[in-house]
Amino acid sequence: MVTALLANPNLSPPFLSLNFGNVRKNTRNLGLRRVNSRGLTKCATVDYSHGGNVPKFPRVNVWDPYKRLGISPYASEDEIWSSRNFLAEQYAADERSVESIEAAFEKLLMKSFWERKKTKINLKTRLKSKVEESPPWVKNLLSFVELPATVIILRRLFLFAFMAAWSIMNSAEGGPAFQVAISLGACIYFLNDKTKSLPRAAIIGFGSLVAGWLCGSILGPMIPAAILPATWTLELLTSLFVFLTLFVGCTFLK
Repeated sequence: MVTALLANPNLSPPFLSLNFGNVRKNTRNLGLRRVNSRGLTKCATVDYSHGGNVPKFPRVNVWDPYKRLGISPYASEDEIWSSRNFLAEQYAADERSVESIEAAFEKLLMKSFWERKKTKINLKTRLKSKVEESPPWVKNLLSFVELPATVIILRRLFLFAFMAAWSIMNSAEGGPAFQVAISLGACIYFLNDKTKSLPRAAIIGFGSLVAGWLCGSILGPMIPAAILPATWTLELLTSLFVFLTLFVGCTFLK
């Protein structure tokens, strides 16, 4: 048979009569099995470019991010997240669709962020303009007020709340005079540390004490006794108002 083939090159055996064109055509749509460096098969991907059934996101080229995600321009942040998660899961098999969904989602997040930041800036600007337009006596009054850091506010709030709780726990044994004295000393100390003037700190501290005592003396009797524990006296109620005014005085006044 070998001699016959050499003698007649046009002669082909039966196994050479295969149609290799059909073989190539059939193998073209098959996924290539990729093997990593360890010799393990990663995945068998299928080329869907010729008649594949992967769902495509129909609004890929829509410019408006709200319309692309299929939501209203007045949609809440929860609705935006919900639409993004639903669409990303539905079209997860198509990379271009997922990129389009994520791009619209990021645009809306950035827009929401800048709107919130702009609102805060506008609020500060409005407050500042209101202060500048206010009468001179209001400006002078506001010059004695400051807003310290949140940490300072929380620390001093904890101190005076502890003094108030201590007074309530000992209300059956004695009056809150000792706790009020400690709170007054702490108030003067904080004010002196801030103003660097002991006389000014003492004036503000005693002024806060008197303001709290007056408020407690006037408002305390107005509270129905039925809603108060039996051990609560007018002196205790007055001291609670004093703790509040001492906290405000040493924290927000200068």
